[in-house]
Formats: sequence, structure tokens, C-alpha cells
Amino acid sequence: MATPSRHGGGDLVICIFLAIAPLTTAIGVNYGTKGDNLPPPATVAAFLANRTIIDRVKLFDNNPEIVRAFAGTGISVMVTAANGDIPSLATKEGATAWVAANVAPYYPATEISLVAVGNEIMDTADQNLIGNLVPAMRTLKAALVAAGYRRIRVSTPSSLGILVDSQPPSATRFRDGWDAAVFAPMLQFLRRTSSPLVVNAYPYFGYNGDTLPYALARPNPGVLDAGTGITYTSMFEAQLDSVYSAMRKLGFEDVEILVGETGWPTKAMDGQVGVSPAEAAEYNRYLIGEVSSGSGTPLMPKRTFETYIFALFNEDLKPGPVAERNFGMFQPDLTPMYDVGIMKDPVKTASAHDSDAAAPPEENGSSSATATAPAPPEDRSSAATSPAPSEDESTDKTLEEAEGGEAPSSPKSESAAGNSLEDDNSSKAAAKGGDNNKGSSEKTNPEEGGATQTPSGAASKATTFIFPVSWVLAVALPLVMHV
Repeated sequence: MATPSRHGGGDLVICIFLAIAPLTTAIGVNYGTKGDNLPPPATVAAFLANRTIIDRVKLFDNNPEIVRAFAGTGISVMVTAANGDIPSLATKEGATAWVAANVAPYYPATEISLVAVGNEIMDTADQNLIGNLVPAMRTLKAALVAAGYRRIRVSTPSSLGILVDSQPPSATRFRDGWDAAVFAPMLQFLRRTSSPLVVNAYPYFGYNGDTLPYALARPNPGVLDAGTGITYTSMFEAQLDSVYSAMRKLGFEDVEILVGETGWPTKAMDGQVGVSPAEAAEYNRYLIGEVSSGSGTPLMPKRTFETYIFALFNEDLKPGPVAERNFGMFQPDLTPMYDVGIMKDPVKTASAHDSDAAAPPEENGSSSATATAPAPPEDRSSAATSPAPSEDESTDKTLEEAEGGEAPSSPKSESAAGNSLEDDNSSKAAAKGGDNNKGSSEKTNPEEGGATQTPSGAASKATTFIFPVSWVLAVALPLVMHV
């Protein structure tokens, strides 16, 4: 056999370097605004773009000032249509008007990636909202396509309250009545439009003092799923596989799962075990590593999950338990509460909180480890009732096109296609205030469950894995010598 040339060895080295090229992942954050001490949206947008690796944000409304602040930053934005808008969005006229007022004035300068139709609607037990949810999603998508905004996805966030028998994951299914009436048509829509099922997965709401290591993915004996033989050592992975199992039972295991909310508070009720800045940092550090690795879950190996951490700031005006006001990763002055590796430059973190709100802390607020986590609120389940409203033939045709799977156009071409709506509806640029911030809909996962200046240097960002040169050489050189 002829001796390989030096050039061939070089090709091997090049291939190795290509194989370990920087990997990317989608790490986002929920940007809630129920606080009286939060920085201006333009300041927040510039900070996220220039100082962090966060490349997307999720809003609980469609606040025009916030949406406009992210123009030109390279950060994508998920906006939310208010719960109360759902009946109107189920009509062609209402959906068209909503797009003209809440998308056309900002897109594509602001990269609106997804419109969330309401927030945790199934937990409201409101039959009118539940019955109109999927029709509203379909009609809104049709309106976006008709306006030229085909690339914008449509979905709706749900808590894990949509599931029953969530332990073990293999036994999980959607709630009776909702499976056929709501989730089968919803998943069919999501599949046709290449949009994700959005779920809010919180190990925090499923742990107790004994299961804290499992919730935080510390070394632990694990929980066996006898149905699959899998032993889970991470509650987060088990929660995602529970959602997957429910989808698979309806035949929609190929639909993408997006984690709309997950996080860990820095403060809760006095005496609650496992709640301090240290545990919050531990969970979010694990989460970022998990979704960045691309390893997936036991039932979904090598799948990636677009994920939004809850939350950007503490929100001192939110009702409910102490923890609800203390999920923030940053102080109002944008000092990190703890270090989880999302800052571009090393910074000094804030001291631990003593206060219940987001004011700058002065002393350690870690709780003593004596009590278990509070039991999750009572499940609320009901069946959807009202059928999809019928639309005229042109709307049906547009919706069919929306679900037809054509290659998405670029944002620029979408802007050109939507110019008529922008011109005709500029007077509607003021968006309705949303009612969907987490202060108005408590996290109830049962069981486990003018345009601002473009910030300098703002560009699309993603988590990057950097391999040491010594490691690369250790792998590459032996292979070169071998050949």
C-alpha cells in the first residue's frame, strides 16, 4: 500500500477541526415586567445583546416599547397575544387586525419568531377560551401568511397540568377530553406549520426535601420507569419525556417541543429546603449545559430544545407565594444574581437577597433546609366544547397554504409582502396590554411538574463550546501519525 501523502494527513486534521467546530444552541429568557424598579426596555435590549450570550426573549404580552427596543439587536422575540384576545383571533377579521397592529409595525426590524396565543389556557378552565384556542391558532397563522409573514410560528404555552399519570414518563397521556378535542387538532396544526408544542416544565414544582437531588440533577439513585426500563436521574428530562409519551400516544412524536418556561427561585417561604441563589444557579447551570449538549433525553436522544429560562428579573408586584417574585437572574441594575456562564465578560455577581422583591440585596437570603416544597395547586381539568368557527373559502385557502410546508421566505421578502398592511394600519401600532404575565397565571405544574438605536456589536448570538488547543492536538496528531 502506498504511503499516504502529508497532504492527506492535513485533510484529516481539517476534518477533525470541522467536526469540533463551535456548536450552537438556543438559550432564551422570559422577560416579565411586573415590577416597579425595572430598567427601561432599551437598556435591557442593549445589555442582553452586548453583554450576554442570550439570543432570544419571550414576552408575556406584545408591549410596543419592548418589541421595538429589540429592533436590530439580533435577538429574536416571542410575543404573546392576550388570553382575552383569543375569541377575536378565531375570526378572520380579528386575526387580520391583530397582525396589522402587533406585527406589521415592528417586523422584520424586530425578529418576531413566534406568536404565543394566550398563556396556559388549559389551566383557566374557561370553556370559551379553551374551545377557541386551536381555531385562533389556525386563523392567526393564516393571517400571518396572508400578510407575508410566513416565517413567524404560532403556538400556545401549556403547563404540565395538561398531563395525567406523569410518573412514570412512559405512562403519561393528555387529560381525558382534551386529548381528542384539543391536543390532537393542535398537534396536527403544529406539525403542518413546523411549529413547536410549548410546555412550561418546572422541576421546582415537583420536588420535596427527599427528591431535591433528583430535581437539581445531582448524583442520585434515579427513578425507574418500569415501562421502558429507563432510570431517570433528572426530573427535567423525565418531564420532557412525559410530554413526548403523551404526544406519541396521539401519533405526533415528531412535533418539536419548546420549553417556554423553566427555572428556580432564589427565595421562597422561610424554612423551605433547596431555595437560595446557590440552588438557582445550580439548576440553571445544569439546564444550560443540558440543552446545549444536544444529547436530548432518554426517549428523545440527540434532540435539541429551544428553551427560555424564567426569568430575567425578580418582579416585586406579582401576587402569590414569595417564590413567584424571586425567579430573576438579574438585579434591576443588571448585576447578575449568580454566575451561570451567560455573561460575555466576567462580572461581579450580586449578593444574595434578604428582601422579597428585586431591590438590591444586602444580606444572605438563603432559607434553612427544614421544610419541603409546597404542594402544587389543585389540578384544573375540563373538556373543550365550542367547535372551530367556519371561515370563508379564501381564509381556508390561506390556512391551507400556511400549513403546506413551503420553504419560508426571508424576513426582507416578508416585509415587502406585508407593506400594504403596514401602510394601512400604522395608526394601530399601539398594541393591547397582555394579561398573561406569570403573575396572573400562577405556575401550576402538578406532580412534577420610536425605534431605539441598534446596540453596538449586537448580532445573533449562541452558546459556543470551545475546545482547548492541547485537547485538539492530542486527538489530531495521533491520527495524522497513524496515516
